[in-house]
Amino acid sequence: MKKLLFTITVFAMSFTMNAQEETGITLTVVIENVLNNEGHILSGLHNETTFMKAEDIKTSKNKAEAGELILTFENIQPGDYAFSVLHDANDNNRMDFANNGMPTEDYAMSGRLPIGAPTFSEAKFTIEGEDKELSLRF
Repeated sequence: MKKLLFTITVFAMSFTMNAQEETGITLTVVIENVLNNEGHILSGLHNETTFMKAEDIKTSKNKAEAGELILTFENIQPGDYAFSVLHDANDNNRMDFANNGMPTEDYAMSGRLPIGAPTFSEAKFTIEGEDKELSLRF
């Protein structure tokens, strides 16, 4: 009887896990104009709480290849998000700056880029009930 109960429980859990894996929206991000093959492309999906403060909700690190890079993030829940991407050409896992404070590596962000540090409201986009595609250009 215990073996049967265990089998039924595992079977029921497999349906629950599959249902959870299939929920959410797919976000596809197309990054245009990667200029060279140096380093990696680092990207992160943020919500208002994590934006410019904490670890991203979803991240990726991909070997840089000149041209276009397509990233896919699965199971994103509806809401407001911001997306940032950096071409970390020297592989030090951070954005580098010149003495005048200007970035020395290519970067892009969802929304419109201001002069100075971006805010979540400037960078945000909304994910609703359908898959979404963003195009960002270095």
